[in-house]
Amino acid sequence: MEPLQVGVMFWTGGDLATQVPPDQTVRMVSQLGVSCGQLGIHPGAILNNEQITVWKTALDTEGMEIVTVFSSYLGESYASISTVQKTVGFIPPLTREEREARTYECSDFASELGVSSLATHIGFVPEDRTNPDYIAVREMVRRVCDYCAQNDQIFALETGQEPARTLRDFIADVDRENLGINFDPANMILYGSGEPLEALEIVREHVVTVHCKDAKWPTERGQWGTETPLGKGDVSIDKFLTKLKEIGYWGPLVIEREITGEKQQVDIRAGIAWLEELRALLPTAKKSDTRSNL
Repeated sequence: MEPLQVGVMFWTGGDLATQVPPDQTVRMVSQLGVSCGQLGIHPGAILNNEQITVWKTALDTEGMEIVTVFSSYLGESYASISTVQKTVGFIPPLTREEREARTYECSDFASELGVSSLATHIGFVPEDRTNPDYIAVREMVRRVCDYCAQNDQIFALETGQEPARTLRDFIADVDRENLGINFDPANMILYGSGEPLEALEIVREHVVTVHCKDAKWPTERGQWGTETPLGKGDVSIDKFLTKLKEIGYWGPLVIEREITGEKQQVDIRAGIAWLEELRALLPTAKKSDTRSNL
């Protein structure tokens, strides 16, 4: 893979797949002009041997490389920030057991596809380390990391739902070498959890992959910000790429655009073209400059 190669986030049916078979999904992504991406797994997606074979064939046919598989779970809702706090990731106690099992299933699926990174939103991590939810989630993440290690995988936490220092301290507390971060600068803005470039500096040593996504800050505390096309929000994508270079990140630049329909593809195509222009302005990576992000 080329340094800072541009890719796209897509899903097993649904967004950027419109409920079509894997071969059509991967072809749709390939026709955007990229050859790598991250694959989100819908909660209801079947991950049996037959589907593994179908996905392998589709990816091989189009020459598409998956750099990260993302887990999502039944019962999650992003309707509002308060709803996210109650329903997303590993925080809700009643769904932890089934979500842990699903995470292992996604890890095995990713392993069969030759993918070395699994990621998810684990939910809002409490800042109080004595909080029972904090302790339970920490232990769960330790188990997930250990399981992923058996598959030679990194387990990456998606950013945004807590301040960067809280996430950094949580990673230190989990204390697993294969625990990393998929850094999404727009999420820091959407959740109002911190200025993206400052957050990137705080967690710099843990970043294994990134999303290229843009957003406007919330107008009211506790409310969502607004996602925008790349270059139309407050992230300052050009400065984001410069900062990635500064911290030694040369992994993939994965565009995520969380809308559906024709505008999603129009915005992604424009984003690809713009990232390629910005990428061309950065100095070429030297072997001595790079570190292993995956």
